[in-house]
Amino acid sequence: MHGQWLQDLESLEAISQDDDAKRIFLRMAAISQTGGMGSFLTELANDGDLDEETKGTLVELANDNAFLLAVEDYLQRTQRLH
Repeated sequence: MHGQWLQDLESLEAISQDDDAKRIFLRMAAISQTGGMGSFLTELANDGDLDEETKGTLVELANDNAFLLAVEDYLQRTQRLH
């Protein structure tokens, strides 16, 4: 159990250190909260600039509301500390 928690914490910290990732995850969290994820996923599917592996990863993450909320919460809490 601790291993999974530590892995999640490491993922959250890695996201917080990457400005592009931070921007993407915060946008996905906002889209998820407003119920617009269907439109986002449609745009993602039609994006010719992204490879299938990246699309698959983003779809998986976009469908994990709990993780998106955790990322948003973590970023909000840690931004206050920096």
